[in-house]
Amino acid sequence: MQTTTGTTTRDTGDTQGGTDAAATLRFATAGSVDDGKSTLVGRLLHDSKSVLSDQLAAVEAASLARGQDAPDLALLTDGLRAEREQGITIDVAYRYFATARRRFILADTPGHVQYTRNMVTGASTADLALVLVDARHGIVEQTRRHLAVAALLRIPQVTLVVNKMDLVGCSERVFADIAAEFAACATALGVPRVTAVPVSALDGDNVVRPSDRMDWYAGPTVLEHLETVPTGTDPRTEPARLPVQYVIRPQTPGHPDYRGYAGQLASGLLRVGDPVTVLPSGRASVVEAIDTPAGPARAAWAPQSVTVRLADDIDIARGDLLAAADAPPRTTRRLHATACHLTDQPLRAGRRVLLRHATRTVRAVVEEIGSRLDLHDLTERPGPGTLDVNDIGRIVVRTAEPVAVDGYAALRRTGSFLLIDPDDGSTLTAGMADAPDGTEGV
Repeated sequence: MQTTTGTTTRDTGDTQGGTDAAATLRFATAGSVDDGKSTLVGRLLHDSKSVLSDQLAAVEAASLARGQDAPDLALLTDGLRAEREQGITIDVAYRYFATARRRFILADTPGHVQYTRNMVTGASTADLALVLVDARHGIVEQTRRHLAVAALLRIPQVTLVVNKMDLVGCSERVFADIAAEFAACATALGVPRVTAVPVSALDGDNVVRPSDRMDWYAGPTVLEHLETVPTGTDPRTEPARLPVQYVIRPQTPGHPDYRGYAGQLASGLLRVGDPVTVLPSGRASVVEAIDTPAGPARAAWAPQSVTVRLADDIDIARGDLLAAADAPPRTTRRLHATACHLTDQPLRAGRRVLLRHATRTVRAVVEEIGSRLDLHDLTERPGPGTLDVNDIGRIVVRTAEPVAVDGYAALRRTGSFLLIDPDDGSTLTAGMADAPDGTEGV
């Protein structure tokens, strides 16, 4: 695993592998309670001039009412009344902002252990995770928990932000020790690369502007890193996957035989003339045409929303998957997966559920709960019997109908699924599937 602390050279990122440094970056914050996530985000928004004057005025008024001399920038993201009253983040707050170099979608996630499930929700589509650590306390259990979630969700980039450096005398040694311990945890969890940045979010050091108090640090500020880190993947390197959301058959003059399959490309590149396999049926055809909101196209790539027409008349419905014929996913009725349980009601073996994968929903049963991750030492504890809220563990799910699933490690969109309560439709568990080793149970 590589760790970048920025103590020798300034890293401005690259665009290798087909990534686009100018593309929109989706990132999530994570960290323990009072590590300063909301203050960091508020400082980032304020110093990058992404805050409207009326928003800043409201924050100044609220801060004054609480007896504070300076604006509490955490209030820019703690938008719920309960959050403001308690001084903690309790739900995911999404913020959209931009600089001259890049657009951003930020998920400010809660730090308290009881809201780990909210962190899973906010980080599930992130390209980067900012994990905050209080320089006075170092790595704690919740830090390991959030790093484990980032690893399980296969977030491509993880950035360690060591906050409150002003409270430890801006010590290079303190920063280096925390970065080294974090890197060791990341290695144990399979995170390939970590970038570490020392900051004081309250004072703005190394958030948007370099810090004079930490002149030993030569790496990027948080904003510089966010603006230049590569994001996304080259669709040419991934197999095409189009979950069918809707079958279009317009009864309009001049188009009596039109039959298109609409959806959002989950991965890959699709061209007119490409052979595809329809799953779970296994029928084969060729892409005859691709229609987009802008008109016909010769090609489309993830994450575009398109309508595809095929050369053959095949029975296709919502929930089916159009996949590259030379690299289709395996079809199975038995999914082995890592899961994060999201609800207060425990998950037990034998529980009947609905499994939602892409646009497909099928009946299923939780066949086995094999182990639970102990976040104290990052080991697997076998035979837990149940998964409680916020637990991460290994499960086996058997479905009533076949599901075409990829391994989550290879393709996040078509390797993930949800377990749903069939009685009230609530979400129970988020799952990340292993790559099926065959057509087990089909």
